[in-house]
Parts: sequence; C-alpha cells; structure tokens
Amino acid sequence: MQHPFAINIDDFNYILPEEKIAKFPLANRSDSKLLCAKGMPPESRKFTELPDLLPAKSLLVFNETKVVRARLLFTKNTGAVIEIFCLEPVTPVNDFQLAFQQKSDVEWKCLVGKAKRWKSEALSRLINIEDRQVKLKAEKVATLSEGYLIRFSWDDPEVRFHEIIEAGGLVPLPPYLNREAEPEDSIRYQTVYAKFEGSVAAPTAGLHFTPEIFEALQRKGHQHEKVTLHVGAGTFKPVSSQTLADHEMHIEKIEVSLSTLKRLAQNTDRQVIAVGTTSMRTLESLFWMAVRLFQGDKSFAVEQWDPYQPDVHVDFGISQALNLLVDYLEANELTVLQGQTQLIIAPGYQFRVVNGLITNFHQPKSTLLLLVSALIGENWKTAYDFALRNDFRFLSYGDSCLFLPEPTQSQ
Repeated sequence: MQHPFAINIDDFNYILPEEKIAKFPLANRSDSKLLCAKGMPPESRKFTELPDLLPAKSLLVFNETKVVRARLLFTKNTGAVIEIFCLEPVTPVNDFQLAFQQKSDVEWKCLVGKAKRWKSEALSRLINIEDRQVKLKAEKVATLSEGYLIRFSWDDPEVRFHEIIEAGGLVPLPPYLNREAEPEDSIRYQTVYAKFEGSVAAPTAGLHFTPEIFEALQRKGHQHEKVTLHVGAGTFKPVSSQTLADHEMHIEKIEVSLSTLKRLAQNTDRQVIAVGTTSMRTLESLFWMAVRLFQGDKSFAVEQWDPYQPDVHVDFGISQALNLLVDYLEANELTVLQGQTQLIIAPGYQFRVVNGLITNFHQPKSTLLLLVSALIGENWKTAYDFALRNDFRFLSYGDSCLFLPEPTQSQ
C-alpha cells in the first residue's frame, strides 16, 4: 500500500469561485442536484433520482448526530463582544449526552473569538429560558494547545446546560459562508433524522434527505442504519502543511449500537453506501478498532496512521472484524460501542467496509477531498471540473454527489 506521508496537498487544490458557494439552502431539501459518478464521465441528475441510481438493495448508513447551538456571545463592559465556541465537554463528564444534562458548573474545551480582549475577568449574560431569566457566567480555567478550557455556571439549579445552549446559543454555521445565522438555519442546518446532540457542524450529505426520499428508498429495497460521529470544528481545518506527513488529523467521538453492528455483520453481501464523510470515517474506523481489539487493545481509539502501518493483519476480513466487536459488546453486556477516531482516509487507503459515498462538494486542500480521492482516485478532478462547468452549488448548503468507484478501486 502506498503511504500517504508524501502526498503533496497542492495536488488537491482547485479554483472555487465565491459565486459557486451556496450561501443559503434551497427552499426544499431534495431539490438539489446530484452528480452521479458510476465511473466516468459523471452525469447531472436530480437528488430525487437517488433510489434508482444506487446499487440494488444497498445498505445506506447515516450519521444521526445533532448540531448544537454552540456559539455563545458575551458583551464586556467596554462593548467588546467575545464569542465562545463550545467544542467538547471535559468535566464533570466528557460524554456529550451526559454533559448536556448537567445542572451548572461544567467545563468545556472552547474556541474564543477576540480572546486577546478577554483577560482574566468572568463574563456574564442573561438568558431567557421559557418564563424565567438565567444568569450565565463564563470563566477561563486554562489555555490549551488549541483553544481554552472554559467553566460555565448559572444561577438556576433546575436548568440544564442543554437549555442554556438551546436558548442562548447561535447555530455554528461554517466560516466560509461569511454570514450570521438566520432563523431558517436552525432547521435547515440540521438533518431531518438528527437525534444525538454533540456536533458543531452538520453532516451535510444528509441535509438533502426527506421523509419522502426515505420512503422511496424503502420501496426500492434499500435498507439503512444509523451511527453517530460528533463533528468537531476540525472538519473545517485545511491541510496547511506541504505534505500530509505534517498534518495532524482532528479527533472525533463515535458511537455505534450493537444492533447496527449486527446488521452490518449480517449484510456483508450488500453494497454499503456511506451518507457523508463522517459516516464513512465511522464505518472504516470500526474495522481498525476490531484490529486493535484482536491485538489486545480495548481502547476503541483509532489513530491517524493506523491503516498505513506495516504490521497490519491483512487477512483480517470485515465479517471477522464486525463479529469480533459484536462478541466483545455482548460479553461485556454493552449495547453501544463508544470510541474515538483520528483516522485519515487518503489516497492509498484500502476500503474495508464502504463501497460507495453520498457527499457534498468539499473545500480545496481539505482532508475531505483527500477522502473522496481515496475512493475514486484522480476522477475527483473530472467530477469537480464537471460540477463547476454545470452550475452545481458547492459546500455545506450545496448540491450532492454519488460516488461509486469501479470494482478495481473498491474493496
């Protein structure tokens, strides 16, 4: 296997005119266009045609993470506005669902806008929650390598942090949209099947799906499963180093239910289609978690370069991997696999679980574009050139792609 260390990120650059970026969503989710690439050349189709374009009886896997209103604004006495962007909980618990249920004194890893204007004093603001006012206080606890540790506390012991965020926070739109969130973003920057809060960015491939699309998929004999990967701000981080060897991939938390693992293990004859890059990273991470478990490591943490190590057990099949995870959960009376992944999927990667990908168009020099290239090779350039020439809308609120690689490029 080719090692991606030497990949030059300039080879994954393209010119993206500002007018090609979709700044707002379409009125109807499924009205988007679909670039269909079953080999080359690509075709321009409608997203509503997706059920007919998928391989027969596909198994689609969705990420049911839910975007939280992660941006909290505080105004100092001087008038300076400090933005605190909540990334992940640290204490008293680091589990997202439990952290949102806390009733005061929580500490989160955060990014801080205009941090130089915030010295050591506590910041405070009033938040209206239903029929009462709650005073929220934010204090710097520590400076981290990327961001700050911020302690939040409030004066109503019956209010949970979930309510604080929901009532006082703003939708964390991608920075490249260059606009403030509007009321419709609260609904449209969220998939219709979002369930578990924890993301600061939407799994945007799922934004096109509607109940009607799900019904059409079912009529065609396609099945679906759900996983959870909480999307961090690192998803927008470009590769700034010249080669991939010097790029540090961000870490994201994942959860996969025992029932989903069983379903995947029982349907290895179906084509697995990842809905979004987050679903793909989750599914592929399962294989590497199983490899680590087979080697005695029960951390369920996948590191960036795990798939590219020379000592990988190459005869370890996907069925064996999934059943190993199932057996472990059952033996330990667990219903959910919880772990984290730093996996980078780049050209040279051998796919173990996924056969195809539904995704949006991604930024130049991004790890998401590297992932697409890992799946379809140099054809990504043909696909993106076609999209730019045929008025496709790019990035989070943009149009969609269906990438089904040739059998020789797949697993």
